[in-house]
Amino acid sequence: MDRKKVVIVGGGMTGLSAAYHLQKQVKSANLPIDITLVEGSNRLGGRIHTIKRDGFTIEKGPDSLLARKPAAMNLAEELGILNQTRRNSTGQSFMLIKNRLHKMPKGAFMGVPKEVGSLLRSNSFTLTGKIRGLMDLIIPRKKRSGDESLGHFMRRRFGDQVVDNQIDPLLSGIHSGDIDQMSLEAIYPVFGKMEQEYGSVMKGLRKTMSKPAKNSKPAQGQFFSFTNGLQTLVDALEAELDMVKILRENKVNHIEKKETGYHLLLDSGEVLAADFVLAAVPHTQVPGMLSKHAPLQELYAIPATSTANVVLAFDEKQIKRDLDGTGFLVTRNSNYRFTACTWTHRKWEGTAPAGKALLRCYVGKPDDQEIVKESDETLVDIVLKDLNKVMKVKGKPLFYEITRFIEARPQYHTGHLELVSRVRDYVASQLPNLELIGSSYDGTGLPDCIEHGQKGAELAIEALTQNK
Repeated sequence: MDRKKVVIVGGGMTGLSAAYHLQKQVKSANLPIDITLVEGSNRLGGRIHTIKRDGFTIEKGPDSLLARKPAAMNLAEELGILNQTRRNSTGQSFMLIKNRLHKMPKGAFMGVPKEVGSLLRSNSFTLTGKIRGLMDLIIPRKKRSGDESLGHFMRRRFGDQVVDNQIDPLLSGIHSGDIDQMSLEAIYPVFGKMEQEYGSVMKGLRKTMSKPAKNSKPAQGQFFSFTNGLQTLVDALEAELDMVKILRENKVNHIEKKETGYHLLLDSGEVLAADFVLAAVPHTQVPGMLSKHAPLQELYAIPATSTANVVLAFDEKQIKRDLDGTGFLVTRNSNYRFTACTWTHRKWEGTAPAGKALLRCYVGKPDDQEIVKESDETLVDIVLKDLNKVMKVKGKPLFYEITRFIEARPQYHTGHLELVSRVRDYVASQLPNLELIGSSYDGTGLPDCIEHGQKGAELAIEALTQNK
């Protein structure tokens, strides 16, 4: 087998995972494959970025990994950093409905009601809303005919009140999008399958989700991070890449298909030759890199929203009206511009010095995208104004950290799977040995990105060794 070259475009979690798993297979089988990773910025990890300031541990991007998806935990174990993991605290969280905080019900999964008793006891709904929510148990299953929006599906099963006051804030918040446009098939096909198999989402959740055993230990948090933040994972991955050539502050301007392989033109003027290309960059960058391939322009039809994280540090004595919990979500029918607030110092032990408080607020609703462009000072003022409607905060924060993600959250609207399938069919026929991987296509969470990278590495190895 002649020596081959793989170029990975993008050093976020997908690209890092691809580089790691590719190197792992190259070493294991002693394959003659050279690996290059090209990253446009001066750092790896994409949205993951942990900083330390005045004794605080601050996540400028994501703050956790979902534990029930095994890819991230498995990777941490392989990297030898499993002993540095920690679970989130499991204190009470709230829903801010109009101007009142309501406890997040326990009998729910991803905000979707599971237990009849919990729904009936909730003070988030009127009696009419509760009765409509329980109609999920008797409404006949709908014959499937194509994709359906997640919002439409949930409203059909549970009614508007349960969706607006409980399901929407959680699911829209997770994806930074509009539940009434999100694709059920692309994001949560499991709910559609429950309707078809059990005739009810609530029945399906009760049948498929295990109940905690009596006298069992207290439930662990659903999320995990590391003692020194998520940057631990990025640093551990980078340290392992001893066979990977990493080019930082180098953007790929153009990818040209040649008779054999590809040439990648960097903005530095350098040209990289590749036998296989893994494009692990946002979908919005792909059409420009492959500008001669008009069908890839369809990728622009995948929307992307902008968000900002506003992290505020306080003395605990500045918080005049305390909340016994880990944070709250804000419903869309409330008169607030922020979408959620996390009490980071309570959710993640050790993130703030004794006597200090660390709050992390989010802005950037789908219908309020302009807020992300506001100045730092304006964003802080907006968030403090909203916070003071919920709790009394005296004075200005000790400091703040603001991170903006401009058009960085891909949205899987109805028809997403069909769009991605059309694009990938074109790539497979016209651009062999080039793969589009990452959060723009098959799942946006960090564990998903780790899986995307692993799959991309496997595809590259398979293609380059099939004629060995």
